[in-house]
Amino acid sequence: MPDAEDVRRIALSLPDTTEKIAWSMPTFRVAGKMFATLPEEETSIAVRCPKEERDELALAEPEKFWIADHEAQFAWVRVRLAALEDDAELRDILADSWRQAAPTRLLEAHPRLGLPPAG
Repeated sequence: MPDAEDVRRIALSLPDTTEKIAWSMPTFRVAGKMFATLPEEETSIAVRCPKEERDELALAEPEKFWIADHEAQFAWVRVRLAALEDDAELRDILADSWRQAAPTRLLEAHPRLGLPPAG
């Protein structure tokens, strides 16, 4: 089961990512734009997710994904770390969120990052 240190290690391994404390919690940013936070005693993460996908995830896997009331109007979803299978799943989730926040220059420099494997 991934934990807060795994979140930090994986998030900071993504290109041009920094950690910054905001709202009294760790946040992770690519080129200054937030793509993940580590709230609630660090047992979950919040990541960017298009609203349509977010709603589907929360309905399909409520034990893993949920929408926090104060984030409902934004394209973010919460992920319970205890419900993740392994570091690979955590990396996929963080990389997908990173892609949504990264500027074009980074997306062009890392075209496969956060995308499902070809094939």
